Amino acid sequence: MSSTETGVRELVAGALEAEADDIADRWVQLQLARTEQGAESNEGVLREEADGLVGAVTAGLRSDVPVDRLVATHHDLRRAVSEFSMRRARKGAAPTATSMAVLTLKEALLAAVQRRTHDGDELYAAALLINQLLDGAGALCFDTYVEGREEIIRRQSRQLLEVSTPVVRLWRQVLAVPLIGTLDTARTQVVMENLLQAIQEHEARVAIIDITGVPTVDTAVAQHLMHTVNAVRLMGADCVISGIRPPIAQTIAQLGIDLSTILTRATLADALSAAIELRDSPAQAALAER
Repeated sequence: MSSTETGVRELVAGALEAEADDIADRWVQLQLARTEQGAESNEGVLREEADGLVGAVTAGLRSDVPVDRLVATHHDLRRAVSEFSMRRARKGAAPTATSMAVLTLKEALLAAVQRRTHDGDELYAAALLINQLLDGAGALCFDTYVEGREEIIRRQSRQLLEVSTPVVRLWRQVLAVPLIGTLDTARTQVVMENLLQAIQEHEARVAIIDITGVPTVDTAVAQHLMHTVNAVRLMGADCVISGIRPPIAQTIAQLGIDLSTILTRATLADALSAAIELRDSPAQAALAER
């Protein structure tokens, strides 16, 4: 690190340390005045965020890490920026607004530096350093926001899948999964996981998969059903598929899909009757005793 860069870092870090409270206050006020965040956020929350980020920037500047790699490699600073971005993501703020909130810190920090020196060259060098540092923080903030929102969306999608595929205990040792809508790979995985877990918890002998609410059954859907049935059988339980309506039966026949190894019934009531018979059958009883 050159003596010039060291001097500029000392100037900026000194301003941050000496005027941390003023810088944080000014940053909060700028956010409240210039972004949509002001209409939604509590000023105390913004001040807490400001204190954390200002402190992390100061710690980063006091380290030996070059400015161009500071945000990417300084642990505390990177974590502070990432957590700042994730909090905004969870609140539903726009990614550009989140990045601009970080960049707004430039104005508050430059004002503090100007109060410590009037030398034009020093101010210019400090401005370059602040821009480089906070531009990197803004870019990281945007990337973290996008990744965080994608993770939130994935988690919410899985939660919706779990809610839409409940496992119901219909009878002693008899479970049912009423399916509604399209059955794709992701949903099949959730159905399978929930059903197998329920079979273990309830010591179920028979599982009914009701497809009354599934609009169409094609080759892909049939394969998903077969995978689920095979997994249920590996758990030592039998499986019945109900809800085979005439149009679906016709489609299955036309496609040449072989469901001959699976017990099927037209209605859930018929499937329940068959399930009780299966549960009480000698073969199932012998299997349960193993």
